[in-house]
Amino acid sequence: MKADPTVQRKLLDLAALDAELSRAEHRRHTMPEQTAVEEAEGVLRTCRDAVVRARTSVSDLGRDVAKLEQEVAQVSAREQRDRGLVDSGSVSSKQVADLSHELDTLARRRAVLEDSQLEAMERLDAAETDLAHEQAALDAAEVTLADAVERRDGVLGDIAVIETRRGAERRELAASLPADLLALYDQLRARTGHGAGELVGGRCGACRMEMDRSEVRDIAAAAPDEVVRCEQCGAIVVRTGKGAA
Repeated sequence: MKADPTVQRKLLDLAALDAELSRAEHRRHTMPEQTAVEEAEGVLRTCRDAVVRARTSVSDLGRDVAKLEQEVAQVSAREQRDRGLVDSGSVSSKQVADLSHELDTLARRRAVLEDSQLEAMERLDAAETDLAHEQAALDAAEVTLADAVERRDGVLGDIAVIETRRGAERRELAASLPADLLALYDQLRARTGHGAGELVGGRCGACRMEMDRSEVRDIAAAAPDEVVRCEQCGAIVVRTGKGAA
């Protein structure tokens, strides 16, 4: 294949654009900012689960306290009724004795219920404190995630700018190249990752390998418009005269 040396040198510009686009793509897929977002999302999920558990605990204990309050109120009402009957003098002595016995039983029952109520209220207070703590952690996790997303999106925006600008430059440059030369470059780049490299001091700029003397002599002897390739990596070797012996 033959191509004007000036046209061949354009391949170096094309390779530079492709290298920058490849770095941008690699950056997109290996962003530490994305890792930070994923970690923040994991923390947020954990915090949300903790808040759900804490809220459930508060709700359950709240029902327990309400139930005990109702039972205490029922026992107190029963005591008040029985005491009223005793104090009224309208019941027989046997009924008074029975009512007095029931009042003693009710008093003991109320004391047990009040102790249970106090204990439940203490657990409820502790659960509400835990809920407040978990909610604060959730709020902080949401802020952390929002910050991480903002940073990630900023980097993605920078990458998108590079991809848009360099992509447009590449399309314009590629359109100026002969179709057969561009096809060869693209084929080599797809196969090995390097389509072309500059020859500098007997070294291939694509694979960075030092060429042996015979290969250097063959390249030097080739016509200026001859498209020559590296024996090591197969990339097109562009001769610019840099470092020539």
